[in-house]
Amino acid sequence: MNLQEAIKSFYAWQSKLSAYNHAMSAIFYDAATVAPKKTAANRAHALGILSEETYNLTTNAQTVEMLEFLDAHKDELGEKEQRMVYLACHGMNEMKKIPIDEYIAYQELLVEADDVWHRAKEDSDFELFRPVLEKIFEYNKKFARYCAPEKYPYDYWLDQYEKGLSMEKCDEFFATLKARIVPLIRKIGEAEQVDDSCIHGDFDEASQERFSLELMKIMGIDLGICGLGTTEHPFTTSIGSHHDVRITTHYQRDNFASSMFSVIHEGGHALYDMHSEDEFAYTNLDGGVSMGIHESQSRFYENLLGRSEAFVNYVFPKVCECFPQQMKGYTASDLYKAINLVTPSLIRTEADEVTYCLHVMVRYELEKRVMSGELEVKDLPLEWNRLYKEYLGVTVPNDREGVLQDSHWSGGSIGYFPSYALGSAYGAHLLHKMRESVDVEKCLADGNFEPVNEWNREHIWKYGCLKNPGDLLREALGEEFDPMCFIDYLERKYSKIYNI
Repeated sequence: MNLQEAIKSFYAWQSKLSAYNHAMSAIFYDAATVAPKKTAANRAHALGILSEETYNLTTNAQTVEMLEFLDAHKDELGEKEQRMVYLACHGMNEMKKIPIDEYIAYQELLVEADDVWHRAKEDSDFELFRPVLEKIFEYNKKFARYCAPEKYPYDYWLDQYEKGLSMEKCDEFFATLKARIVPLIRKIGEAEQVDDSCIHGDFDEASQERFSLELMKIMGIDLGICGLGTTEHPFTTSIGSHHDVRITTHYQRDNFASSMFSVIHEGGHALYDMHSEDEFAYTNLDGGVSMGIHESQSRFYENLLGRSEAFVNYVFPKVCECFPQQMKGYTASDLYKAINLVTPSLIRTEADEVTYCLHVMVRYELEKRVMSGELEVKDLPLEWNRLYKEYLGVTVPNDREGVLQDSHWSGGSIGYFPSYALGSAYGAHLLHKMRESVDVEKCLADGNFEPVNEWNREHIWKYGCLKNPGDLLREALGEEFDPMCFIDYLERKYSKIYNI
């Protein structure tokens, strides 16, 4: 085998893996959106076979020989191929540590878990979900021990979602946020409250869908390669490559703002995924590099842009076009204040910018304790309810609005949640940097997202997985990340809204 032959084989191998991932992503998207309720076993059968194929394709002798040869000649490769080989070798070495029968069984379990979670949430019945969730946590502990026996299992998974993240770093980060956010929440609570009646009423789904598509167009999302569906818990997924991205939302008839910000949030994810360099398509460099960076983009568009006064002033006439009767008598100022109401609440995805991180902290604390063995899965509902009372001062009325509200655990995403808080803070610092060269407020006031999108494309999106998240962020910012940018932003914005 010579180097050119190995590189050619490497690209063909990645393309084949991409095709399998395309099929599995399409099955996942179908399951979450339009698949009939009783079809989980059929999907588990298909995904079990596809998972076995990808496992074998990743770990067989021919692949190992190819990757080891390329790794031995990495100094002769360009930056792009070096990074591809590094990621492929890392994935291969980790996959080889997990027994194939356990890997396949876990993929099949996740299909079952998704089906059970939907039914459990509908019936507000944690006990129905508990047995599969116990298995998911056990598999995550076991896989972490296989792959990194020197680490705490939860540290291993935090690092999988955000390279370099650990419980120690999370604890420090959350303590920094909590020290200033909690006093801010207290001050807001003592101030005169804003009226959010304009976002509540009777908003039919057809009008909400029309508004959703309008929002996507405003954001600069190409509807030719990005579809919009509906599901219980909104998400974004790429189907095989950045040439096919799907976002979903969930329409609440009594609150149009719920879907509005789901669409903008998922639209931020989609913009990131859709703008990897075209040469990365069907390779392991395609798409976002980490969940922290991914959430920096979704939270950036949802909150820093979508909840800004300039954008609300621009979009308000379009809101009135879609909901003329419901908006009668209200102003853009009314809408701006309504969508920035700060109040402790039950549902993370509906939470305001200020209290949002407290929702994430609850999940982080629970995951950390379950992964360490300090807390049993059966006790999650009681601890969830206790922490919501302690952190947010709210009483959780049932499992549906409590421990069952998120889909992440049913998908095996243990260690994902801290990415939301990190992403919020990353986004605020990125906006601070962007303002040095882009008149962001004017762009929002004109409904012109092109300069904002171009800045993100040049500094974040186009690199796909080419750079480590820490390096990518540092180069985009021109300095080390500082969470204080996020806290300063919150204090400035909400002190003005609430006159505190």
